[in-house]
Amino acid sequence: MRKSGMVLAAVFTTVCCMKMTAQGMLPKVLGDNKVEFAVRAPEAQKVQVDLGGTKYDMTKGDGDTWRVTTNPQVPGFHYYSLIIDGVSVADPASPSFYGCSRWSSAIEIPEEGMDDFEVQAVPHGEVRTVHYFSDVEKKWRPLMVYTPAGYDESRKDYPVVYIQHGGGEDHRGWMEQGRTAQIMDNLIAKGKAVPMIVVSSNSNVRSSSGGFGGGGYSWQGMQTFRSELLESVIPFVEKNYRVKKDRKSRAMCGLSMGGGQSFYIGLRDPEVFANVGVFSTGMFGGIRGASNFDLEKEVPGMLTDTKTFNKQFDVFFVSCGEQDPRIEYNRIIVKTMCDGGVKVKFNSYPGDHEWQVWRKSLHEFAQYLFKE
Repeated sequence: MRKSGMVLAAVFTTVCCMKMTAQGMLPKVLGDNKVEFAVRAPEAQKVQVDLGGTKYDMTKGDGDTWRVTTNPQVPGFHYYSLIIDGVSVADPASPSFYGCSRWSSAIEIPEEGMDDFEVQAVPHGEVRTVHYFSDVEKKWRPLMVYTPAGYDESRKDYPVVYIQHGGGEDHRGWMEQGRTAQIMDNLIAKGKAVPMIVVSSNSNVRSSSGGFGGGGYSWQGMQTFRSELLESVIPFVEKNYRVKKDRKSRAMCGLSMGGGQSFYIGLRDPEVFANVGVFSTGMFGGIRGASNFDLEKEVPGMLTDTKTFNKQFDVFFVSCGEQDPRIEYNRIIVKTMCDGGVKVKFNSYPGDHEWQVWRKSLHEFAQYLFKE
């Protein structure tokens, strides 16, 4: 076995020796939002926790157990990894989620007043994982579909939201990290949102001819996934679920990369979508390679035929985290839209480029949708 393989095997062995402590299973969120971690790794020379990009050195104590307590963390969902002798691994003592282009551990820092993100004593919908055949990839691909409470008993048709994940994530992100079902159940039960179906697809699409369609902040860069969505995903949903099939009953939204997809596909296909939500996109600026975004070029008619543009969309919503490097660029572009007469709703929330911001974005966006 090569040395790297031996290191990984050793790491796997030591990490699997996580143990119960007198304070309960770690990691543990403390009262001041600090987080305590511990791992038993008797043969390790150096152990760290990488929490949201900040690395904390752990200290070896009795029983070969390494410990550290982090700085206070802001509320929300935070990915983390253990780093044992330079090898980064998920923590088997915590649930793993697909994010950052790998399986990662995560910890939730609770936030007061966010009960709508939790399971409550209300009627519950269902999240189903189904498979459709992709005409782009020429193979079966997964979808996760939220159906509201009462869907199976009802005979009525429902409006539908197509919701997109960010870079390094997939179709599971919104349903697992994003808590879509909890948000929708609670909003619908309170009468704040109409009952709707939410469809989460995997936009990391590679066409059979070799083109990749996940990202690329350009109209051309969106074409592979656009084909997947319009020619495979939506037809599958409309064949297999009771959904309304008119444009006013369809919405598209997404975070980061998915926000860019929603901007381009949603706004340039008004015959398909009448409702668009763009959360924390970097295409306006704040990330490497983004600069001089030309609204009229990217969405022809937005500024030169604004009256027509506004008539095409019932809801156009943009959001961003207040500590996100993208925030000022989003504010500037929204001001440009507003100055040009575009009807756009905008909101920002405390937080960086992370899930608590995106949960709040969905929570707000859903309340605007499909209202008579």
